[in-house]
Amino acid sequence: MKISILATALVLSVVWGISVTAPSRAAAGEVTSGTDYKVLAAIHQGNLTVFPVVVASSRDTRDFLTLDEGLHSGEVVVTEAGSVQPLIRRRNRPIPVHEGAQVNQLVLVNNSKRPLLLLAGEIVTGGKQDRVIGKDRIVPAESDPVDLGVFCVEPGRWVAKSTNFGVLGGNMAAPSVRMRAMKDKDQQQVWSSVRDAQTSIAANVTASEAIEVQTTTSYAQVMENKAVQRKLDAVAAPIERDYSKLIRELRERNAVGVVVAVDGEIIWADIFASTQLLEKYWPKLVRSYATEALVSQVKEQEVSVKSAQAFVDRLDGNHETVEREPGLYRHTEINGDGYKVFLLASLLPKMGFDVHIAKMAE
Repeated sequence: MKISILATALVLSVVWGISVTAPSRAAAGEVTSGTDYKVLAAIHQGNLTVFPVVVASSRDTRDFLTLDEGLHSGEVVVTEAGSVQPLIRRRNRPIPVHEGAQVNQLVLVNNSKRPLLLLAGEIVTGGKQDRVIGKDRIVPAESDPVDLGVFCVEPGRWVAKSTNFGVLGGNMAAPSVRMRAMKDKDQQQVWSSVRDAQTSIAANVTASEAIEVQTTTSYAQVMENKAVQRKLDAVAAPIERDYSKLIRELRERNAVGVVVAVDGEIIWADIFASTQLLEKYWPKLVRSYATEALVSQVKEQEVSVKSAQAFVDRLDGNHETVEREPGLYRHTEINGDGYKVFLLASLLPKMGFDVHIAKMAE
């Protein structure tokens, strides 16, 4: 698909379905573009650079429930596939049949009265293995059991350590792990990225701490290691604090996302339909970006606002793959030259807008 950014915004509603306005004069540290997204001056910490993204208008996303909220309240239940039968609602609908637990399969039930938003990269801990969600999606309110598309991030364990499932506290998978789940959709590639991250992290802690990091097969346990936490805090905390302050200052301007660079190269962007959604996910996202910076640790380099703006502006591509759940959501994977875009759009009544955009550099 070769159309202009302006046509993309009008036809595909990439920028939350709002009209595209003429660019205004840029304030200091900003670059204007042909879309409603504006990239602001960068926040730096070590080799990690984060560019805030604002938009002219945002959506009302108060009705969406996050996975963290649902699991903490008990309204969302996650279980191994073989334990699904007690969770079935009797609505004369086909129910997935499972003979037992499987590596790439978990089952989720949303018992709340709100639609549940799931993001690729969220890590679910517990059961026989920890898993990472492989695709953005929306689960309806009071749902029947839903098969989750997940990948194991704990090679080597197949013994239940807990029948309860939770989320990896304060974190998501790093972009390199998210990429393998979202783009490659291959378990071996996910395991390889987990091992690479583990090796790189071990190289950034003391010898005794490295032994502890290397002796676990759990990505979650590596991220929760005290030495690793201190390293992540050193990178993530200042950026989280600065950006949270910026969100408060720019709430009227609708801060909705970020462009992320490591070692002077842009690697990722996360953009939401509202400031509210961004604020909910921000603590987890910033630590995932910090993890990516921690596993790199090369010489700091500069990246320009102009480059970050150009990354946000290119949301079209050469090929699209669309998956649709009628009346619920549309998930579009867009292949471009050197990048991929993943777009989740809500099709719910009175909530028909784009909810999340993830863009990765290849």
